[in-house]
Amino acid sequence: MAHPGTTGTAAPPADTGYLTHAESATGAALEGDPTLRTAYADALPGARAAVLSRLWGALGGEPIPGVLRVTREHDDLVIELTGHELRGPSAAARLFAVAPPGLAPVLDGRPYEHPADLLAALDLPGHADRLRAEVDESVANLALARAAQPAPDGGPPVLERLSRREPGAAIAYAEQLVVDGHPLHPCCRTRRGLSTADVLAYAPEHHPIVGLAVVDVPPDQWLSTGDGLPPRLLMHPWQRDHVLDRYPGLRPTGETVPARPLMSLRTLAPVDEPEWHVKTAVDVQMTSAVRTVSDAAIHNGPALSALLGDLGAAIPGLGLLAEVAAGAVVVDGAPDRSLAMVRRRAPRPAPGEVVVPLAALAARSPADGRPLVREAVTLGYRGHPDGFFTALVNLLFPALTTLLYLGVALEAHGQNMCVVLRGGRPVRLLYRDLGGVRISPRRLAASGLESPPLRGDIISDDPHVLRTKLTAALLSGVVSEQVAVLGREYDLDPAGLWRIADSALADAYAALPAAAGADGAVLRTSPWPVKATTAMRLADDPLEDRWTWRDNPIGAR
Repeated sequence: MAHPGTTGTAAPPADTGYLTHAESATGAALEGDPTLRTAYADALPGARAAVLSRLWGALGGEPIPGVLRVTREHDDLVIELTGHELRGPSAAARLFAVAPPGLAPVLDGRPYEHPADLLAALDLPGHADRLRAEVDESVANLALARAAQPAPDGGPPVLERLSRREPGAAIAYAEQLVVDGHPLHPCCRTRRGLSTADVLAYAPEHHPIVGLAVVDVPPDQWLSTGDGLPPRLLMHPWQRDHVLDRYPGLRPTGETVPARPLMSLRTLAPVDEPEWHVKTAVDVQMTSAVRTVSDAAIHNGPALSALLGDLGAAIPGLGLLAEVAAGAVVVDGAPDRSLAMVRRRAPRPAPGEVVVPLAALAARSPADGRPLVREAVTLGYRGHPDGFFTALVNLLFPALTTLLYLGVALEAHGQNMCVVLRGGRPVRLLYRDLGGVRISPRRLAASGLESPPLRGDIISDDPHVLRTKLTAALLSGVVSEQVAVLGREYDLDPAGLWRIADSALADAYAALPAAAGADGAVLRTSPWPVKATTAMRLADDPLEDRWTWRDNPIGAR
């Protein structure tokens, strides 16, 4: 039966025909494709469990309004809320957990298998209605994403296939392997404003070729930074269809630039210009934010690229995908964030190399359905995961701790940081997307460097801010995810991998001046921050960073 919405407090009947509003609408949009519709229906239980597991982890670990106490009883997590008790498996609440089939936390004696229905029953303070709708859509889009993936083909390792592809197509294909989106956020596949047809046409997990619209802009209404761009805006087709008619002075040329969407949907790789990537503006909420291009991004990208390019050239194993130019239409005297673009260099691997975002290492390989990192471990280390993990952290830690000491905290999460593999072995890193970095003019000056003029919230001399930015992305994020994935795949005690990480981090700080020691002590001994994404969605300002703090897995060693 179709469920009219996600409001109310009663749990739905436990029958296989139950659909939420978003699930029903998505299924109806697939009536013309019976095969995909059947696959979508089959994927719904797993998608519900995956999003519910993310929500369950947030309820147990974030500063959620209404949560009074969290305790553990044997294998259960018990959450006391105002007027409620919620309990379920503690293993499913761990960071980067794989959701068990049929996950159903029990609220006041009643199990809930759908995260939107659990939120409705909890009736949390804050913007719970907004979060329920977002989570409902996330489940539907995640099921659609999984339904569209082919079964494992049993062919050669994907890393070998990528090394034989044209580099522009290879990097796009690698990015499109990340089907499930953000690994911790319940809104991992929320795309508020996109219809199901739009998702199929534009989302990376559906492997489309997208035609970017070329729009002529009057020269006196065009602002460009960096190397400069001619007054021609590359516009995402969704943006063209939904936003362009508000600006009668802009003239679509009728030309399009074919491009492949990357992990971010609004950042694309032009098919005929493999040396470039283009970040476009799309007035759609994806995960947590509406993905337009801010004035700060237009101004800061080229300036930061110059600074980080100089710094990175002196740090072995780290490269930058520079934002060489940006452009925006000027409306009422200011660049319009809905009519803007950024031009970024694309990776250019050498023959035999492949470039993958670190997030893709946890994604399923189309060859065998197992995490892609297994291919790297097999190809490069004869099946020994310790070797791969050691090589990876020995690339990450020296480069990123050196930058932190110099005054640059990179937001090195799995989407922003790419690794270059040769024969499965990590050989260098590539960083991209400068909007989330933090710059310390004081630290730069101590090293004889000067910060360029920058806009927005990117400047901070607060050591806590700088360390939080790096630690949340690098240690709580990509390194913790690799520990979780390798531990599951190879039945390893995570403590052994954390010993490797601790040793690598200690070595990285031993090679730095003594003044870096305070950073090292915090990273190695203090609790680690994790962005409280669910608490943020419940807050009045959902874009203001909120944090939760987790036990440091290397701090007790």
